[in-house]
Amino acid sequence: MTRHTLLAALTGIAALSFAAGAAAQSADQFPNRPIRIIVPQAAGSGVDLQARALAQKMGELWGQPGIVENRPGANAIIGMEAVAKAAPDGYTLVYAPVSSLTSNQFIYKKLSYDPVRDFAPITQTVANPLGAVSNPASGIKSLKDVVERAKANPSHVNYGSFGIGNMTHLQGVLLSLAADIKMTHVPYRGQTPAITDVLGGQIPIAFTTTAGVTELVESGKLALLATFGQERDEQFPNTPTPYELGYKSAVVVGWAGLLAPAGTPPQIVSKLHAGMVRALAMPDVKAAILKQGSRAVSSKSPEDFARFIKAESDKFQPVIKAAGLEGSQ
Repeated sequence: MTRHTLLAALTGIAALSFAAGAAAQSADQFPNRPIRIIVPQAAGSGVDLQARALAQKMGELWGQPGIVENRPGANAIIGMEAVAKAAPDGYTLVYAPVSSLTSNQFIYKKLSYDPVRDFAPITQTVANPLGAVSNPASGIKSLKDVVERAKANPSHVNYGSFGIGNMTHLQGVLLSLAADIKMTHVPYRGQTPAITDVLGGQIPIAFTTTAGVTELVESGKLALLATFGQERDEQFPNTPTPYELGYKSAVVVGWAGLLAPAGTPPQIVSKLHAGMVRALAMPDVKAAILKQGSRAVSSKSPEDFARFIKAESDKFQPVIKAAGLEGSQ
């Protein structure tokens, strides 16, 4: 090895050591300013309320507040893209619904973000029981009513979802395939506008997370037609599931999780993971999330969450293809 080569090698080693030391120091000091959590759905939605419950805990955990910023639209694409382009320093995170990480990549021909390449998974945060709701004035009081009306007048049954390719859209697709019916899909920009139109009578039913509609169901303003797990939801024990009604392939559960931009230092990702796991185990956070109809859960590690995302993507790709949605947008 020549003297020049030796010096170059030593310089490279020194640079790597300096970078590693700087990253470790940065992680030790993290966070030293507020953390922004982008929610790619409208304010007031179940996802939004869950994110706010966790953001509130950031101040208690680290002495720095979590600030929720809503960027709804285009089935979460607008918000996801913003985080994908953000600085990978741990100060901009996304509270991502399931479809933004699974189905979007198969539905959109030119997606502005890559759900694997552009993000660093931190942890799953909730499991969202899914349901179907109606306006009681519509005369639809059960899932059986939906199926019968769709078979009698296919063009007269419109259903709302949170957007094309959203898990709530796929609920309608799965039920249509399982029951051999046709319904008209009406996509919205999130839960709030979809539920508003059901309440207003513009559409008779919507597929939704139970998070965000619990109080409306309990007050009688909405009728909960079904929950879409294999077993009845413990919060709604009198509400049947598609599984017990004979539509076994219509079973589906939603979820959400927290991610950072790709390239965020592993030490910071680990610190965020540890803090969020701790927060999700706190009784007041679990109660706040349960109040919205969801269950607080966490991933064992960021790597475990990454594997979960991959498995969910693999599960829904054939459903999207069967429904003719692949590359449709």
